[in-house]
Amino acid sequence: QVQLVESGGGLVQPGGSLRLSCAASGSISSINTMDWYRQAPGKQRELVAGITSGGITTYADSVKGRFTISRDNAKNTVYLQMNSLKPEDTAVYYCNAGMIGLGQVFETEYWGQGTQVTVSS
Repeated sequence: QVQLVESGGGLVQPGGSLRLSCAASGSISSINTMDWYRQAPGKQRELVAGITSGGITTYADSVKGRFTISRDNAKNTVYLQMNSLKPEDTAVYYCNAGMIGLGQVFETEYWGQGTQVTVSS
């Protein structure tokens, strides 16, 4: 069973930092793009950052210069380093990845369970 498990959320003061991790596990043949999304109360889920298997990154304008996405392909893990956090960054953060399971041909999209990030004094 292929799954994504996030960790690293919590409560932090404005200006603080957090690092989120998302590990893929199971019978995986390959992992393509890995992304972080977030959803604040009453708002739609939005793309925060993404990284291809080759390391090409993309960021939402609202987090550019503050957040850094990276991945360790050997560990099937993607990270999101969040610095200079603002109250408006408060949301549930979800990991998303396109993966091909062992013996499979087509890519399937997987989601993690989400981790809460709260930025408040």
